[in-house]
Amino acid sequence: MSETDPDRAAELRRKLIRNHQEVPRELFERAPLYESRVAGVSDGTLARKLGCGIDTVPPGKQSCPYHFHHTQEEMFIILAGEGTLRVAGERLPVKAGDVIFIPCGPDYPHHLLNTSAADLTYLSISTQERPEVCEYPDSDKIGVFSSKGSAFLQRRDAGLDYWDGEP
Repeated sequence: MSETDPDRAAELRRKLIRNHQEVPRELFERAPLYESRVAGVSDGTLARKLGCGIDTVPPGKQSCPYHFHHTQEEMFIILAGEGTLRVAGERLPVKAGDVIFIPCGPDYPHHLLNTSAADLTYLSISTQERPEVCEYPDSDKIGVFSSKGSAFLQRRDAGLDYWDGEP
């Protein structure tokens, strides 16, 4: 085994390793239903095809609206607490230790709800294909998300005809 160059080791650690317990969290909130303390665990790493975030959702709240992805697959790892996975029109109980796999496509709209009396904490891992299209069945919205972080959201009934504005 060779000696470790401390500078190189520190640089590799910065690019490749994150401790999900140490990543600073931000409050993401829209009363009365949505509240979560979130952090992008993979932000600033060399990850390009996988992304990882961490969410802590207080009792009675949810982190995001019911939605499905056209290109991204997701995996959720429940680290602490209990809750409900709303998926494909059903409600399934989830608890610490559960690993949830969500394929892309309209058959699997989903979101996690904290239906317990304690915080629900989970890792959100996803493929990072861009552009991404998400649909929100409860509100009849479509969102398009680019690689530059910009987004466009629109209700289906507000859409334009293909030829609108063309000569």
